[in-house]
Amino acid sequence: MQYLLLIYENEKRFAAGYDPAEMKEYMAFGETYRNAIKGGNALRATTTATTVRVRDGKRLATDGPFAETKEQLGGFYLVEANNLDDAIEMAGKIPGARFGCVEVRPIETFS
Repeated sequence: MQYLLLIYENEKRFAAGYDPAEMKEYMAFGETYRNAIKGGNALRATTTATTVRVRDGKRLATDGPFAETKEQLGGFYLVEANNLDDAIEMAGKIPGARFGCVEVRPIETFS
């Protein structure tokens, strides 16, 4: 089954750049789970986001994220895991889990 591992952290932590030691940890995570990882990316800061809504047939685009929060979605992995417990174990090994949280969401499949 596929799961999306959504990494939430306070993006202000990266204002001065990324910690090289932490980046090595992400690379090691990627190597450890290379067969399980089906995709993933880091996201740019929420200041680069645009939120789109359609109301009464009209598209509205506003700068920024949908809502202000203490932690922002900073990246994600799409992984293949045998079950939720295995996906949770993987999520716990993502370096960002130490500073924020990782949301584990099963992927819905439609026939």
